[in-house]
Amino acid sequence: MGGVAEHVSGAQHEPPFVKHRGLLYAVAYRMLGSVKEAEDVVQEAWLRWSRVEPATVVDAEAFLVRVTIRLAIDQLRSARVRRESYVGPWLPEPILTRPDIADDVVLADSVSTALLFVLETLSPLERAVFVLNEAFGYPYAEIAQLLGRGVPAVRQLAHRARKAVEGRRRRYDSDPVTRQQVTERFLAACSGGDITALIEVLSPNVTMVSDGGGRTGAPRKPIHGAGLVARAIVVLSRQQPVGSTAGVLHLNGGPGVVVCCDGTAVLAMTLHMVEGLVRTIHVVSNPQKLTAIVL
Repeated sequence: MGGVAEHVSGAQHEPPFVKHRGLLYAVAYRMLGSVKEAEDVVQEAWLRWSRVEPATVVDAEAFLVRVTIRLAIDQLRSARVRRESYVGPWLPEPILTRPDIADDVVLADSVSTALLFVLETLSPLERAVFVLNEAFGYPYAEIAQLLGRGVPAVRQLAHRARKAVEGRRRRYDSDPVTRQQVTERFLAACSGGDITALIEVLSPNVTMVSDGGGRTGAPRKPIHGAGLVARAIVVLSRQQPVGSTAGVLHLNGGPGVVVCCDGTAVLAMTLHMVEGLVRTIHVVSNPQKLTAIVL
Protein backbone atom coordinates (compact mmCIF):
# COMPACT_ATOMS: atom_id res chain seq x y z
CA MET A 1 0.00 0.00 0.00
CA GLY A 2 1.15 3.53 -0.70
CA GLY A 3 -0.31 5.36 2.31
CA VAL A 4 2.00 7.26 4.63
CA ALA A 5 1.11 8.52 8.13
CA GLU A 6 3.03 10.51 10.68
CA HIS A 7 2.37 7.91 13.36
CA VAL A 8 3.44 4.81 11.48
CA SER A 9 6.76 3.39 12.61
CA GLY A 10 8.23 0.42 14.42
CA ALA A 11 9.72 -2.93 13.71
CA GLN A 12 8.40 -5.14 10.97
CA HIS A 13 7.72 -7.97 13.44
CA GLU A 14 5.02 -6.02 15.29
CA PRO A 15 1.53 -7.54 15.16
CA PRO A 16 -0.29 -6.05 12.14
CA PHE A 17 -2.92 -4.14 14.11
CA VAL A 18 -0.33 -2.64 16.46
CA LYS A 19 1.86 -1.71 13.51
CA HIS A 20 -0.94 0.12 11.71
CA ARG A 21 -2.95 1.48 14.65
CA GLY A 22 -1.42 4.96 14.36
CA LEU A 23 -2.38 5.14 10.69
CA LEU A 24 -5.93 3.98 11.43
CA TYR A 25 -6.40 6.60 14.13
CA ALA A 26 -4.90 9.33 11.93
CA VAL A 27 -7.31 8.46 9.11
CA ALA A 28 -10.32 8.24 11.44
CA TYR A 29 -9.59 11.55 13.15
CA ARG A 30 -9.24 13.40 9.86
CA MET A 31 -12.50 11.84 8.70
CA LEU A 32 -14.45 12.71 11.84
CA GLY A 33 -12.73 15.65 13.56
CA SER A 34 -13.52 13.94 16.87
CA VAL A 35 -11.14 12.06 19.15
CA LYS A 36 -13.87 9.98 20.81
CA GLU A 37 -15.47 9.00 17.50
CA ALA A 38 -12.07 8.19 15.99
CA GLU A 39 -11.16 6.01 18.97
CA ASP A 40 -14.50 4.20 18.69
CA VAL A 41 -13.86 3.51 15.01
CA VAL A 42 -10.37 2.15 15.70
CA GLN A 43 -11.72 -0.03 18.50
CA GLU A 44 -14.36 -1.47 16.17
CA ALA A 45 -11.68 -2.07 13.53
CA TRP A 46 -9.72 -4.03 16.15
CA LEU A 47 -12.79 -6.14 16.95
CA ARG A 48 -13.27 -6.95 13.29
CA TRP A 49 -9.58 -7.76 12.88
CA SER A 50 -9.76 -10.11 15.88
CA ARG A 51 -12.44 -12.15 14.10
CA VAL A 52 -10.28 -13.00 11.08
CA GLU A 53 -7.34 -15.31 10.72
CA PRO A 54 -4.34 -13.01 10.00
CA ALA A 55 -2.70 -15.65 7.81
CA THR A 56 -5.63 -15.42 5.39
CA VAL A 57 -5.20 -11.65 4.90
CA VAL A 58 -2.89 -10.84 2.00
CA ASP A 59 -2.44 -7.16 2.87
CA ALA A 60 -3.13 -6.28 6.51
CA GLU A 61 -2.82 -2.52 5.97
CA ALA A 62 -5.32 -2.60 3.11
CA PHE A 63 -7.75 -4.68 5.16
CA LEU A 64 -7.50 -2.44 8.22
CA VAL A 65 -7.68 0.86 6.36
CA ARG A 66 -10.67 -0.40 4.34
CA VAL A 67 -12.51 -1.37 7.53
CA THR A 68 -11.59 1.91 9.24
CA ILE A 69 -12.57 4.19 6.36
CA ARG A 70 -15.91 2.45 5.89
CA LEU A 71 -16.67 2.59 9.61
CA ALA A 72 -15.73 6.28 9.60
CA ILE A 73 -18.07 6.96 6.67
CA ASP A 74 -20.94 5.32 8.56
CA GLN A 75 -20.04 7.21 11.73
CA LEU A 76 -19.85 10.52 9.85
CA ARG A 77 -23.31 10.01 8.40
CA SER A 78 -24.83 9.48 11.84
CA ALA A 79 -22.72 12.22 13.42
CA ARG A 80 -24.04 14.79 10.96
CA VAL A 81 -27.58 14.18 12.20
CA ARG A 82 -26.44 14.82 15.78
CA ARG A 83 -24.50 17.95 14.78
CA GLU A 84 -27.64 19.50 13.32
CA SER A 85 -28.96 19.88 16.87
CA TYR A 86 -25.61 20.96 18.34
CA VAL A 87 -25.81 24.17 20.39
CA GLY A 88 -23.78 26.91 18.72
CA PRO A 89 -20.99 26.39 16.16
CA TRP A 90 -19.44 22.92 15.88
CA LEU A 91 -15.64 22.84 15.70
CA PRO A 92 -13.25 19.92 15.31
CA GLU A 93 -11.91 18.53 18.55
CA PRO A 94 -8.39 19.90 19.25
CA ILE A 95 -5.54 17.42 19.69
CA LEU A 96 -1.94 17.74 20.78
CA THR A 97 0.55 17.20 17.96
CA ARG A 98 4.32 16.93 17.88
CA PRO A 99 6.15 20.21 17.24
CA ASP A 100 8.05 18.65 14.32
CA ILE A 101 4.82 17.96 12.40
CA ALA A 102 5.01 21.62 11.34
CA ASP A 103 8.06 20.69 9.23
CA ASP A 104 5.76 18.63 7.01
CA VAL A 105 3.37 21.22 5.61
CA VAL A 106 1.02 18.65 4.05
CA LEU A 107 0.58 16.62 7.23
CA ALA A 108 0.30 19.73 9.41
CA ASP A 109 -2.34 21.21 7.12
CA SER A 110 -4.32 17.96 6.96
CA VAL A 111 -4.90 18.02 10.73
CA SER A 112 -5.49 21.80 10.96
CA THR A 113 -8.82 22.75 12.52
CA ALA A 114 -9.30 25.19 9.63
CA LEU A 115 -9.15 22.39 7.06
CA LEU A 116 -11.14 19.93 9.18
CA PHE A 117 -13.83 22.60 9.52
CA VAL A 118 -14.00 22.94 5.73
CA LEU A 119 -14.07 19.16 5.28
CA GLU A 120 -17.38 19.14 7.16
CA THR A 121 -18.98 20.54 3.99
CA LEU A 122 -18.04 17.46 1.93
CA SER A 123 -20.06 14.31 1.54
CA PRO A 124 -18.66 11.32 3.50
CA LEU A 125 -17.33 9.69 0.32
CA GLU A 126 -15.76 12.94 -0.91
CA ARG A 127 -14.11 13.41 2.44
CA ALA A 128 -12.77 9.84 2.42
CA VAL A 129 -11.19 10.28 -1.00
CA PHE A 130 -9.75 13.68 -0.09
CA VAL A 131 -8.24 12.45 3.19
CA LEU A 132 -6.75 9.28 1.70
CA ASN A 133 -5.29 11.04 -1.33
CA GLU A 134 -4.28 14.46 -0.02
CA ALA A 135 -3.16 13.57 3.51
CA PHE A 136 -1.79 10.06 3.06
CA GLY A 137 -0.86 9.86 -0.60
CA TYR A 138 -2.96 6.85 -1.59
CA PRO A 139 -3.31 6.70 -5.39
CA TYR A 140 -6.76 6.57 -6.91
CA ALA A 141 -6.50 2.88 -7.83
CA GLU A 142 -5.90 1.91 -4.20
CA ILE A 143 -8.64 4.24 -2.96
CA ALA A 144 -11.03 2.61 -5.42
CA GLN A 145 -10.22 -0.79 -3.91
CA LEU A 146 -10.63 0.52 -0.36
CA LEU A 147 -14.02 2.08 -1.09
CA GLY A 148 -15.31 -0.56 -3.48
CA ARG A 149 -15.71 2.01 -6.25
CA GLY A 150 -14.37 2.27 -9.78
CA VAL A 151 -11.34 4.45 -10.48
CA PRO A 152 -13.34 6.93 -12.65
CA ALA A 153 -15.83 7.38 -9.81
CA VAL A 154 -13.00 8.01 -7.35
CA ARG A 155 -11.43 10.57 -9.68
CA GLN A 156 -14.76 12.37 -9.91
CA LEU A 157 -15.15 12.36 -6.13
CA ALA A 158 -11.62 13.73 -5.75
CA HIS A 159 -12.30 16.48 -8.28
CA ARG A 160 -15.49 17.56 -6.51
CA ALA A 161 -13.82 17.44 -3.12
CA ARG A 162 -10.80 19.52 -4.19
CA LYS A 163 -13.01 22.05 -5.94
CA ALA A 164 -15.20 22.42 -2.84
CA VAL A 165 -12.24 22.69 -0.48
CA GLU A 166 -10.36 25.20 -2.61
CA GLY A 167 -13.51 27.31 -2.88
CA ARG A 168 -13.94 27.51 0.89
CA ARG A 169 -10.51 27.28 2.48
CA ARG A 170 -8.13 30.14 3.15
CA ARG A 171 -4.40 29.86 2.68
CA TYR A 172 -2.87 30.58 6.05
CA ASP A 173 0.74 31.22 7.05
CA SER A 174 2.67 27.99 7.44
CA ASP A 175 6.05 29.29 8.64
CA PRO A 176 6.55 27.72 12.12
CA VAL A 177 8.64 30.62 13.46
CA THR A 178 6.09 33.26 12.48
CA ARG A 179 3.23 31.25 13.91
CA GLN A 180 5.06 30.68 17.19
CA GLN A 181 6.00 34.34 17.59
CA VAL A 182 2.52 35.63 16.81
CA THR A 183 0.93 33.08 19.14
CA GLU A 184 3.23 34.12 21.98
CA ARG A 185 2.41 37.81 21.38
CA PHE A 186 -1.28 36.93 21.31
CA LEU A 187 -1.03 35.07 24.63
CA ALA A 188 0.94 37.89 26.27
CA ALA A 189 -1.72 40.40 25.24
CA CYS A 190 -4.50 38.10 26.48
CA SER A 191 -2.78 37.53 29.82
CA GLY A 192 -2.34 41.26 30.34
CA GLY A 193 -5.85 42.12 29.22
CA ASP A 194 -4.27 44.56 26.77
CA ILE A 195 -6.86 45.29 24.06
CA THR A 196 -4.48 47.54 22.12
CA ALA A 197 -1.77 44.87 22.02
CA LEU A 198 -4.35 42.29 20.98
CA ILE A 199 -5.60 44.43 18.12
CA GLU A 200 -2.00 44.76 16.90
CA VAL A 201 -1.75 40.99 16.29
CA LEU A 202 -5.24 40.63 14.82
CA SER A 203 -6.19 41.11 11.19
CA PRO A 204 -8.77 43.93 10.82
CA ASN A 205 -11.28 41.39 9.47
CA VAL A 206 -10.48 38.62 11.96
CA THR A 207 -13.21 36.09 12.83
CA MET A 208 -13.54 34.18 16.09
CA VAL A 209 -15.65 31.02 16.20
CA SER A 210 -16.39 29.51 19.62
CA ASP A 211 -17.57 25.99 20.44
CA GLY A 212 -18.96 25.58 23.94
CA GLY A 213 -21.60 23.03 23.02
CA GLY A 214 -24.08 24.88 25.22
CA ARG A 215 -22.04 23.88 28.28
CA THR A 216 -20.10 27.12 28.71
CA GLY A 217 -20.72 30.79 28.14
CA ALA A 218 -19.15 30.70 24.66
CA PRO A 219 -20.70 33.02 22.05
CA ARG A 220 -23.15 31.11 19.89
CA LYS A 221 -22.37 33.11 16.77
CA PRO A 222 -19.04 34.02 15.14
CA ILE A 223 -17.59 37.41 16.08
CA HIS A 224 -16.05 39.57 13.35
CA GLY A 225 -13.63 42.50 13.40
CA ALA A 226 -10.47 43.18 15.41
CA GLY A 227 -12.10 45.48 17.95
CA LEU A 228 -15.01 43.19 18.81
CA VAL A 229 -12.83 40.07 18.84
CA ALA A 230 -10.22 41.71 21.09
CA ARG A 231 -12.88 42.75 23.59
CA ALA A 232 -14.47 39.30 23.51
CA ILE A 233 -11.11 37.66 24.20
CA VAL A 234 -10.42 39.93 27.16
CA VAL A 235 -13.86 39.11 28.60
CA LEU A 236 -13.19 35.41 27.96
CA SER A 237 -9.84 35.65 29.76
CA ARG A 238 -11.49 37.18 32.80
CA GLN A 239 -14.07 34.39 32.90
CA GLN A 240 -11.50 31.63 33.33
CA PRO A 241 -11.47 29.77 36.69
CA VAL A 242 -9.42 31.18 39.55
CA GLY A 243 -5.95 29.66 39.53
CA SER A 244 -6.03 28.75 35.84
CA THR A 245 -2.91 29.14 33.71
CA ALA A 246 -2.42 29.59 29.98
CA GLY A 247 0.42 28.43 27.77
CA VAL A 248 1.42 27.80 24.18
CA LEU A 249 1.17 24.14 23.13
CA HIS A 250 1.19 22.48 19.71
CA LEU A 251 -2.40 21.86 18.64
CA ASN A 252 -3.48 20.42 15.30
CA GLY A 253 -0.20 20.98 13.53
CA GLY A 254 0.80 24.37 14.96
CA PRO A 255 1.10 26.48 18.09
CA GLY A 256 -2.09 27.15 20.00
CA VAL A 257 -3.17 28.46 23.38
CA VAL A 258 -4.40 26.12 26.11
CA VAL A 259 -5.91 27.27 29.41
CA CYS A 260 -5.69 24.76 32.26
CA CYS A 261 -7.06 24.56 35.77
CA ASP A 262 -5.84 21.94 38.23
CA GLY A 263 -4.10 20.11 35.40
CA THR A 264 -7.23 19.89 33.23
CA ALA A 265 -7.66 21.78 29.96
CA VAL A 266 -10.67 24.10 30.12
CA LEU A 267 -10.16 26.00 26.85
CA ALA A 268 -8.14 25.61 23.66
CA MET A 269 -7.52 28.17 20.93
CA THR A 270 -6.08 27.46 17.51
CA LEU A 271 -4.91 30.53 15.59
CA HIS A 272 -4.75 30.85 11.81
CA MET A 273 -2.69 33.69 10.36
CA VAL A 274 -2.38 35.62 7.13
CA GLU A 275 0.71 37.77 6.57
CA GLY A 276 1.68 37.55 10.23
CA LEU A 277 -1.71 38.61 11.63
CA VAL A 278 -4.35 36.37 13.19
CA ARG A 279 -7.16 35.97 10.66
CA THR A 280 -9.24 33.18 12.23
CA ILE A 281 -9.52 31.99 15.83
CA HIS A 282 -11.14 28.69 16.78
CA VAL A 283 -12.01 28.47 20.47
CA VAL A 284 -13.16 25.20 22.07
CA SER A 285 -14.43 25.28 25.64
CA ASN A 286 -16.84 22.34 25.55
CA PRO A 287 -15.30 20.10 28.24
CA GLN A 288 -16.32 16.98 26.34
CA LYS A 289 -14.08 18.06 23.46
CA LEU A 290 -10.95 18.77 25.52
CA THR A 291 -10.29 15.28 26.87
CA ALA A 292 -7.54 14.61 24.32
CA ILE A 293 -5.42 17.46 25.72
CA VAL A 294 -3.67 15.55 28.50
CA LEU A 295 -0.98 17.59 30.23
